[in-house]
Amino acid sequence: MAFSEIELRTLSGEPATLGGLGAKALLVVNVASKCGLTPQYEGLERLQRRYAERGFSVAGFPCNQFMGQEPGTSEEIAQFCSATYGVSFPMFEKLEVNGEGRHPLFAELVRAADADGEAGDIQWNFEKFLVSGDGEVLARFRPRTDPESAEVADAIEAALGI
Repeated sequence: MAFSEIELRTLSGEPATLGGLGAKALLVVNVASKCGLTPQYEGLERLQRRYAERGFSVAGFPCNQFMGQEPGTSEEIAQFCSATYGVSFPMFEKLEVNGEGRHPLFAELVRAADADGEAGDIQWNFEKFLVSGDGEVLARFRPRTDPESAEVADAIEAALGI
């Protein structure tokens, strides 16, 4: 199955795929509501607003595998993201990013190496993958990389041909 056709569900339970977003470039991020890195939602939302008209989208994937930092239901997660951070980018159902229950999307993503050449398991919440519209992983950014860093912005702009 093509990367862009991997079956997903939105936070509201609707079937979806990344290809269905119609983006030229996506920043796929595993997110959590009760993490020290949760304020990264602000930067992710600013990226969404800055580049959406050029064919970019953030895609958020809640995950509760890191110290139980995403314990909420889909409804609670949606309410938190909307009320606290004004999130407008697509959010998907909670899933596993590591281990035996790893979702097929993340099974593909973790094959990509970061800037240091390291692939493998997701380290923590807010690991970011820049993916082209045809499903190629263009860059991998570890959790502490600020979404609005020059490194991330430059990669997004290159992917969009800006």
